[in-house]
This record gives sequence, structure tokens and C-alpha cells, in this order.
Amino acid sequence: MKQNKVKKMAMAGILTSVAVAGSLLSFPVFGSRCAPVQHMVNVLCAILLGPGYGFVAAIAASFLRNLFGLGSLLAFPGSMFGALLSGLAYKYTKNIWAACVGEVFGTAVLGGLSAYPLAIAFMGQSAGDIAFYAYIVPFFVSTSVGALLSTILIAALQKSGVLKHAHAGLEI
Repeated sequence: MKQNKVKKMAMAGILTSVAVAGSLLSFPVFGSRCAPVQHMVNVLCAILLGPGYGFVAAIAASFLRNLFGLGSLLAFPGSMFGALLSGLAYKYTKNIWAACVGEVFGTAVLGGLSAYPLAIAFMGQSAGDIAFYAYIVPFFVSTSVGALLSTILIAALQKSGVLKHAHAGLEI
């Protein structure tokens, strides 16, 4: 049991590192910096580790991205909601597409809506006004690209047998 937790924590750490490094590959959409690798990692965490580890990895990646100047405070709501819903969707359906839909809905809709009060509280009223109208679309673009990348990567992992081996090693 303890060994399995250590393996999952190590994998979560590796995937968090991938999300942070992948933030170097970002692009602006309206007022947001879109980092699709974070969303790809959220789906991978959902499938490999489950909702709890995915949620914690998303928080850690958002924190590190902010610490290194690779993201904004608005990285928190999108990645957290997306990772959690993606993990729950996969946990209960065992369907990769459901995990991707959970990621997109959680990030774009719930994360986009929660960006409004967060932006007002920490970035001022003017940022909040922009966030309410302009962050759902950029979050949707970023998470859709990330979900697409994750499906391509997961399909390759399934075809090669690595995904089955990873699930067996992590006892999912």
C-alpha cells in the first residue's frame, strides 16, 4: 500500500514538472496566457492517478508556474476544476473521452466563471471585469488543445501497451 502511494506521488511529481516546463509553450488568447500542456497533464493525471492526485498536481503546477512567472493567478481555478472533473469522469466511466470532456468543462466553464471573483480579489476590479467576459473563451481554447494532445498521447500509449503497464504498476 505504501509503495503504491510513493509511486503515485512520484508520477504526480513528474507530471507536475512536465506541466511547468510545458508552460514555456504558451500562447496569448485575449487577456489569458493559454498553456495547453497543463490540460494535457490534467487528463494524464486523471487516467493514471485519479482525481485526488490530479487535483493536487494541478495546484502544485499552478503554484510553480506562478512562482516562475510562467502563469497568472487565473491558472489556479482552471487547472483545479479541470483536473478534478477529469479525474472524477474517468474514475466513474473509465472512458478517456469522458475524462477529456470533464477537463474541458471544468476548466472552461467552472474555471472561467470562478476566474471572475478571483481576478477581482487579487488583481483589481478592472481585471475582474475582463475576466468575467473574456476568460471562458481563452480557457476553452487552451483546454481543448490540451485535451486533444492528451487523446493523441493516450492513444499512442494504449497502442504500445505502456498505458496498461502503467495502470498495473500504479494499481489503478
